[in-house]
Amino acid sequence: MNSSNNTVYIVDDDAAVRDALGLLLSLHGYSTAFFADGMAFLNACSDDMRGCLLLDIRMPGIDGLALQKLLREKAAHLPVIIITGHGDVDSAREAFRAHAVDFLEKPLQEAQLVKAIDEALSQHARAEEKRRAGAAYAQVYATLTPREREVLLLVVAGRHNREIADTLAISVRTAEVHKARIMNKMGAANSADLVRLHLQNEMSLRGTPLQES
Repeated sequence: MNSSNNTVYIVDDDAAVRDALGLLLSLHGYSTAFFADGMAFLNACSDDMRGCLLLDIRMPGIDGLALQKLLREKAAHLPVIIITGHGDVDSAREAFRAHAVDFLEKPLQEAQLVKAIDEALSQHARAEEKRRAGAAYAQVYATLTPREREVLLLVVAGRHNREIADTLAISVRTAEVHKARIMNKMGAANSADLVRLHLQNEMSLRGTPLQES
């Protein structure tokens, strides 16, 4: 997973640790970027960052756990690996509750670190693919007419053509035509495929505008 499109962002106030990690990870083919404190990373953080975050807990200013929470509040997508020389159960619990990929104690073990980074990058890749699929679905969903959206929701609710027709006070043939158009727009092979597509991507539909025609 150490592709050139991914970067391991290292946030640690210890320059020696940053240098050692940079050297070690470069030997494994990872691109790296370094930050001496949490505020520096926050100021640089953007939606187009790809990779994962190695985050120390004890730092001046914003500590690592506080930064992790701030990133979640900002809906930042980078997976987080906590690294610390002062690990304890409470800190680990807090990190994992905020969805840290791993919690590693210094001195870091090379194999364990590489495994955690690869898992974080895999998680990021899966999340990115899910976001892309959701955005594509929302784009197609926006082309549905209000009536087609009504039919779609009834299909997702398990209604058959006769039930859809009765619910919307339309003919069965009209219900079938609407359903066929929806499936064509969505690229769904059948009703089950249409239901799967919608349920997988419905969270991406918030604020999707209606097509009036």
